[in-house]
Parts: sequence; structure tokens; C-alpha cells
Amino acid sequence: MKQRLKIGTRESQLAIWQASLVQTHLSKNGIESELIFIKSEGDKDLVTPLYEIGVQGIFTRTLDAALLNNKVDLAVHSMKDVPTLPAAGITLAAVLKRASFKDILVFKGERNQIESALSFQHSAFRIATSSIRRKAQWLHRYPNDTIENLRGNVNTRLKKLKEHNWNGAIFAAAGLERIDLRPENSIDLDWMLPAPAQGAITVSCRQNDEASFEAAHLLNDKATQICTKIERDFLRTLMGGCSTPISALAQIKNGTVYFTGNILSLDGKQKVSVEISGDQSEVADWGVKAANDLLNNGGAEIANSIRNAAN
Repeated sequence: MKQRLKIGTRESQLAIWQASLVQTHLSKNGIESELIFIKSEGDKDLVTPLYEIGVQGIFTRTLDAALLNNKVDLAVHSMKDVPTLPAAGITLAAVLKRASFKDILVFKGERNQIESALSFQHSAFRIATSSIRRKAQWLHRYPNDTIENLRGNVNTRLKKLKEHNWNGAIFAAAGLERIDLRPENSIDLDWMLPAPAQGAITVSCRQNDEASFEAAHLLNDKATQICTKIERDFLRTLMGGCSTPISALAQIKNGTVYFTGNILSLDGKQKVSVEISGDQSEVADWGVKAANDLLNNGGAEIANSIRNAAN
């Protein structure tokens, strides 16, 4: 075992919180570590929407490079940001127990007024998000609304919401709750299916670094690992990324795995969903199976239209 592991992290408040959580868990297992702060390209560009930057791994590849250059031993990420195919020479060493997978709406105005307005086809709202998954699902439900671009870390996005004439903005519940920033004027969007692996934290290391892998793997939560693998297999099979509105959620309840996934057109007008359930021992290839079922039942047309729009 190495005497002191170096944990690479982005510099945002949320990223540091996540890396510090890993550090705390390692310490409980008698493993010393220190945080190494690295700025990612996704943090430097706070204007361009994620789906226009045009690459997967925008928040992970700088830390990947630090791993491969031996500057750090471990890298901590929000798992939904991690490409489904890791960089050559890097492996996922652990998936921590998942927090909330839900999306929430942080809104302006009185709670009862917002909830009442969202219960039917309200007059046009202006809702902010840079996620095309959230955009597509919102427009599918509320086609008369306008979606505004909103980039930055959670602190920056909350500040922008206050400064702009928007009715609300969509956030991941886990991101705000982890750093105690979830406002009272927020509601769970129970109808909105999350991004694959949303709410989960993962730890990466070099493939040939057995000591770092063994240390990190002590933190692995098996149930979360199973569920996020199904979701990410679903995403990978559909060849999706930040530029594709694909959602997926797997949950284990009393030994049974329940999976729901969908793909929407960019404007939210078209939607194809898939649902499967079964025993936990039978789920090895469920993500691939669910994706193929979806493609064979109308999803291929949506996926092709998205690819054609990008070309």
C-alpha cells in the first residue's frame, strides 16, 4: 500500500466535497491521502452549452491526463460526467452509494403558484438549463415554454437564476443537497427521468495501479455499481452523450431490479421509452437489451434524426 494517496479533483465546491468524502472514507480504512486540485476544460468555458462543446468527458479528461501522468493516484467524479468508455489505461475502481437521483426545479414565486401552474399547460415559462436531456423532457411535458442556456457550477447557476428574468432552473438534487445549497423554493421533478448514473460518485485509477485500486475499491457499493452499470450500458449502446437526450434509471427493491429508460427528440416532441424488471441475478446485459428493445420500437428513428442534425 502506498503511504499517501493523491486524490485529483476539480476546484468547484461540489467537486471538492465529493473528493473530501472519498478522503474521509479512505481515512476510516486507515489510508492516508491528500487532495490535488486540477482545473478542467469544462470549468474554464462557462458560456458554450455542453452539447455544443461536442465532446464527452469534458469534465474528466484533464483528471484522466493527471492520472496517466502519475500526478495523482485517484480521480473523483460525478459518475454521470464520466464517458461510458474510459480512457485507455484508466479503470473505475469504486462507485460510492448513490444519493438522490432526482432533478429538481428551483423556482421564483410562491410554491403553491408554481405547483398549480405546473399541474396543467400553463402560459409560457422561461426555464434555464444547459442539459438537452432536461430540455427535451421539459418541452415534451410543457411544449409552450422557452428553455434558456445556463452553465457554470451550482453556485454560479444559482446566482444567475437570481439575476435573470427566468421562472426557474433545473438542477440535480444531489449536487445541491450535498453542499447544503438546495433552496426552500424548489420541488422534486418526480416525472423527469435522470441522466444515467445521476447521483453517484465514482473513483478512477490507473489500470496497472493495484494498490490504488484496492484502496478505492473498499468504498464500492455493490447495489449502486449494478444499477449504474445497467444505465451506462444502456447509454453506451445507444451511442449517447451530452448531445443526446437519453435518460435511464435502475433501482433494486427486495432483490428485484426495475429499469426505465427513454430517448427523446431534441425538441421534445417525440419520445420512446422502455421498461424491464427481473431478478437481480439476471441483469448482466440488461442495459444492452433495453437499448436494443428501444431502438427496435421507434428509438432508432429518433437517434438517427439527432445524428443527422449534428452532421
